[in-house]
Amino acid sequence: MLTIFAFIVAIGALVVVHELGHFWMARACGVKVLRFSVGFGPKLVGWTSPKSGTEFVLSALPLGGFVKMLDAREGAVPADQISMEFNAKSVGRRAAIVATGPLANLGLALFLYAAVNWTGMEHPQAVLAKPVPGSVFADAGFVGGERIVRAAYVGDDLQEVRSFEDLRWWVTRAALEHQDMVVEYVDGRGTVGRLVQVPLSGINENFADAHLLQKIGIIGPYSQAQMGDLMEGGAAREAGLQLGDIVLRLDEAAIVDAAQLRELIRSSGRSGSVKSQVWQVKRNGVDASVQVTPKIEWDAGKPIGRVGAFIGAPPAMVVVRYGLWDGIERAARHTWEVSVLTLQMMGQILIGEASLKNLSGPITIADYAGKSAAVGMTQYLLFLALISISLGVLNLLPLPVLDGGHLMYYVWEWISGKPVSDGWMERMQRVGFAILLVMMCVAVFNDVTRLLG
Repeated sequence: MLTIFAFIVAIGALVVVHELGHFWMARACGVKVLRFSVGFGPKLVGWTSPKSGTEFVLSALPLGGFVKMLDAREGAVPADQISMEFNAKSVGRRAAIVATGPLANLGLALFLYAAVNWTGMEHPQAVLAKPVPGSVFADAGFVGGERIVRAAYVGDDLQEVRSFEDLRWWVTRAALEHQDMVVEYVDGRGTVGRLVQVPLSGINENFADAHLLQKIGIIGPYSQAQMGDLMEGGAAREAGLQLGDIVLRLDEAAIVDAAQLRELIRSSGRSGSVKSQVWQVKRNGVDASVQVTPKIEWDAGKPIGRVGAFIGAPPAMVVVRYGLWDGIERAARHTWEVSVLTLQMMGQILIGEASLKNLSGPITIADYAGKSAAVGMTQYLLFLALISISLGVLNLLPLPVLDGGHLMYYVWEWISGKPVSDGWMERMQRVGFAILLVMMCVAVFNDVTRLLG
């Protein structure tokens, strides 16, 4: 029920904001609006403004909406209303009316990001887990446990790093833009002012995904290698490990964090057999040794080791909050950067460098809406911002039937001095509709595949 409610609210809010952009600009440009509809299909409820004559409608299918304007191409226009007809306006005004819809979605994202910045949000501290072996951060000398305090591209002034998400955003951007970074960190002994150059410019990746983070070496924040819940019949419980035990060593390997310990356990079974391990743990302040023999389980057809326990303490958290103007500036920058990354992803899909599996449809969106709402209002607002950016960027693409396609027509009209002919427009609309239909089918297929998988 929460998933359905969160999805309806999300789609409703994004559609209303998008159509309000068209509506507001149309009214500002002197165009008469005949109908403002949230949803398609049969009308459920409606109200007509006695002042403007605009009919406001809620329709049965909520996956979209439209603003119907007075248009001579769709019927006769009364003589006294010719000046309020859409095509009677200049190219610039028509383009402004079309563009304001997707721009309103980008504006909504900016506002939501700013609201989260102002109210504050709890994030994991920027403390490194043990970097992936052979990754950029591992080769730069990081071993895990370092807290990053400032960062910058080489040659720029250092800027404060407030959280792990802040750090991950820095390194992702640097890798995608092929920039080297300088980071300042505090080590486990509290020594301040250590500067390290991190060569991220050599990473040959063009898409922000798990593979990129593997190459960088930063997967998640630091989590102490502490034993959590132990399953009945699991190797951990049978060995005598207890809730709260902190693992210091596994055989000869010093344990830095939970991620390292989990990987050592998994890799212990990859040969198809396991050996007894000596775990050194700290229990109630006292060191102890425990003999642990992981059990073989199968994951994606491959053998791995398991001990039947949750491993890892919650990461240290920090509340990140910004002032009025700083919050707006960061929200604007984040909106721009996410928009660019979204456009890059679409471009990678178009040229075949990214999989069509990255396309998501209404089922996946509904799933994420429910999950984010279950976590809390802040996560739900961030989800809304991300979807709003995706909707805005998608609608600005120069694809017939989308707002960007109409803008493409107006650019042609501005350059040539004459509008696109009805014949050409009809053919291009058919092509655009076919492309959009294929994209929707692929997105829904991906949704169903994820659901069944």
